[in-house]
Amino acid sequence: MRSRYTAYFLGNAKYIIKSTHPKNIDYQGNTILWEKEILEFSQNYTFEKLSILEFVENEPTSYVTFKAQINYKGNDHSFTEKSAFEKINNVWMYLKAVNI
Repeated sequence: MRSRYTAYFLGNAKYIIKSTHPKNIDYQGNTILWEKEILEFSQNYTFEKLSILEFVENEPTSYVTFKAQINYKGNDHSFTEKSAFEKINNVWMYLKAVNI
């Protein structure tokens, strides 16, 4: 989770795409358009802090609950999410957000 947050902070869209599970609802086959959307998001938001609240490691699926403090044009857009990650070929991939 930290690496994905950092990738958004740095505008590293290729990493976000590479670390997104193919079964994720936001997964797009058109990576050129997807990369553009990620870069727009990264450029328009200010990423202030990531706090890991809980980590439950299991295989093949692990869960991370976190709080992301972000702003859009001075307005707070912080959120808390529980994310599911699934290991594929020994690499953790972001699968989905899970209701808390």
